[in-house]
Amino acid sequence: MKVQGIEYRELAEQFGTPLYVYDAEVLTEAITGLRDALHPAIEVFFSLKSNPNISVYHTLKAGGARAEVSSLVELRTAVLAGTPAHDIIFLGPGKSERELVACLEEGIYAIVVESFAELDRIEELAGERGVRQRVLLRVNPAVAVQGSRLTMGGKPRQFGIDEAEVLAAGDLAAKYRHADVAGVHVYMGTRILDAEVVGKNTRYILDLAERVVNATGIRLDAVDIGGGLGVAYFDGEEDIDPKSVAEVLNPMLEEFASHRPGTRLIMESGRFLAGRAGVYVLGVRYVKESMGERFAVADGGTHHHMAAVGIGSFVKRNFPAVALDHDGEPDEGELEPWNVTGPLCTPNDTLLKHALLPQLRPGDLIGVTRSGAYGPSASPGNFLSHGFPAEVLVTGGRAHLVRDRDQPEDLLRPQHLLDPTTVTTPGK
Repeated sequence: MKVQGIEYRELAEQFGTPLYVYDAEVLTEAITGLRDALHPAIEVFFSLKSNPNISVYHTLKAGGARAEVSSLVELRTAVLAGTPAHDIIFLGPGKSERELVACLEEGIYAIVVESFAELDRIEELAGERGVRQRVLLRVNPAVAVQGSRLTMGGKPRQFGIDEAEVLAAGDLAAKYRHADVAGVHVYMGTRILDAEVVGKNTRYILDLAERVVNATGIRLDAVDIGGGLGVAYFDGEEDIDPKSVAEVLNPMLEEFASHRPGTRLIMESGRFLAGRAGVYVLGVRYVKESMGERFAVADGGTHHHMAAVGIGSFVKRNFPAVALDHDGEPDEGELEPWNVTGPLCTPNDTLLKHALLPQLRPGDLIGVTRSGAYGPSASPGNFLSHGFPAEVLVTGGRAHLVRDRDQPEDLLRPQHLLDPTTVTTPGK
């Protein structure tokens, strides 16, 4: 199998395995297709948490994506990629003082606050520096909309401020001088595959934003409608179609933009933009049978791709996987059930269970597809001190190493061997 005309076998020989391979053409098609379909008033912000690789983000940025970040490193990644401060927002329920200060110093567009205590702290920090920082209130909605694979609203959450608490907060515009409360953020759910659900979410959020303005007196510089657009991983699922989303969203966005022409409309997207662009490439080390079941023991596993075994999901199902050394689709008669496991000393390191694959042999390559989002960024890469794999971006028919593979010296460098001769016994 190939990516932009390059055999995966060639990439494995050049860069080693396990390996993440990202296709820049798929990234570009995802961002441009979404932006072209949606109303021009809405801006798409890439959620770097889904894939914080600077070259992956830079590719999406070239297609018009802005940056939604949730850590100091993600903030610096966005800045290093050349993102204007006006196009960066910072989310997260437990921001450190160092992160808040970095936001103030960069002058980013908005900090999304998740509690009134955080809002008070931004007021203090901004006041100490004599600046005024725009903030958006993240509201934990009172209702949950059905149809998302992970619902974020309508329940007790560490994210955001309960809707009732926001509406009862009084005149926030008058209370804060340096924290410029000027917008609303709501994230209702993720992995949504139904355009009608996106529409219901958005209608609720736009109406809620108006209620917040009326109750608190804040300006409405921006409304972040979250997003949560999903991709299909499992049997019976289909990718959500941007054109179907646009048919539902664009009329209400047009109505809102006409009513509030100065308000910035923001949609966040991580999985939808990056998920289909990545393949996790594994090399088979050993094959065996145990009690009638076939096992392929590979050089990569769940420490690099925890999402593929159902992180955040109660039902464990296989991500789509292919034998990369096969050209085209194998005949149905060639397929056999295989358990694909990794090098970790735990039975939980089973990446694929009873996956239908052709006969496997040591040295064969397996590709777990649709792996461009929440691969390394949501995985325990240091379990057994294996570290994280290399990452390659294929663009213009050429492969570029965009993250070095962790080496033993990389993992040992931050550690410090204690010299027992320098340790003093308490009381002596």
